[in-house]
Amino acid sequence: MSIQFLAASAANALLPQDLSPWGMFVNADIVVKVVMIGLAFASLVTWTVCVAKMLELRSETRIARKHLAALEQNRTLAEAAHATRENSDAVALFVRSAKHEDNLSDIAFDSGLTDRVALRIERIQAAAARRIARGTGILATIGATAPFVGLFGTVWGIMNSFIGISEAHTTNLAVVAPGIAEALLATALGLVAAIPAVVIYNHLARLITNYRALLTDAAAQIMLLISREQGRSHRIARAAE
Repeated sequence: MSIQFLAASAANALLPQDLSPWGMFVNADIVVKVVMIGLAFASLVTWTVCVAKMLELRSETRIARKHLAALEQNRTLAEAAHATRENSDAVALFVRSAKHEDNLSDIAFDSGLTDRVALRIERIQAAAARRIARGTGILATIGATAPFVGLFGTVWGIMNSFIGISEAHTTNLAVVAPGIAEALLATALGLVAAIPAVVIYNHLARLITNYRALLTDAAAQIMLLISREQGRSHRIARAAE
């Protein structure tokens, strides 16, 4: 009886006193701790990028919609340039670049004007698309790698648990379970970091696609304004003949 009591006392001495998530983190191996800290930092980065990009996309989309509505109401490129003169968003840059190219034209009817304007707008549109998508790649990386990082922490922790079992010369579940629970906490943190990253990345990807569609509509509207002006110039030139 005394031998069993001593064995139970020895087993209880090996148990960690705190089995809360924080207690398991404190009692974990240094490698598992590094994994958990990295995953917690990855989760913080995910939510930081989420808030920052959501605010940026909301602002840029609102301005793009406003300027697109103004472009549909303007009859000339000069009116569009005047309406967006105080802004520096992508649509305003479209208009200013198109107006600048129009001012560089030497003749009233230039058949190559639309091609040159299209090239200018395409470059600005590509730069705006790169800028608005900046920072979202880290979400895809976190979503893809966090579960495997957490799994590495779990494998390392379970390996240490088996080493502890060998050193304690006992297979008592009360001795084995805490070490395995600490190891599984790493996998849980990996999922906590990965799942929101994937969901947020997909949501931001849809918002970015909608924003790019607005820029494409704005570019098309500017090309329509230039086409109308080209048509009016051509009719005036034919009437003068």
